[in-house]
Amino acid sequence: MNTIPTDEVVLKQDVLGRVRTPKARREQLLDEFERSGLPGLKFAELAGIKYQTFATWAQKRRRQRGDDAAGKVTAAKKSVQWLEAVLAPPPGAVVKTGGLALVRALQKPC
Repeated sequence: MNTIPTDEVVLKQDVLGRVRTPKARREQLLDEFERSGLPGLKFAELAGIKYQTFATWAQKRRRQRGDDAAGKVTAAKKSVQWLEAVLAPPPGAVVKTGGLALVRALQKPC
């Protein structure tokens, strides 16, 4: 006797044959992705979704929440620290400075 499981959902397709994923399912997948800690490419592969489609869903969600990439870059820039390094020329080297570049030429013994 064959029975149809009640938890299965029939997915609709558009004219071009693309599967239309219901919004509730998209939100569920995005929630699972955030909890998983996996990279987007790997998660999309495991979920059976094309990466470009999944990336678009994730980008739309970030924009709706207001945590788009621009805000994250600004936060990252605040944590950057600069360090000045001074290098002593090796023995026998002639160091020339000009413009923005440092040029080093080794002297050949005569």
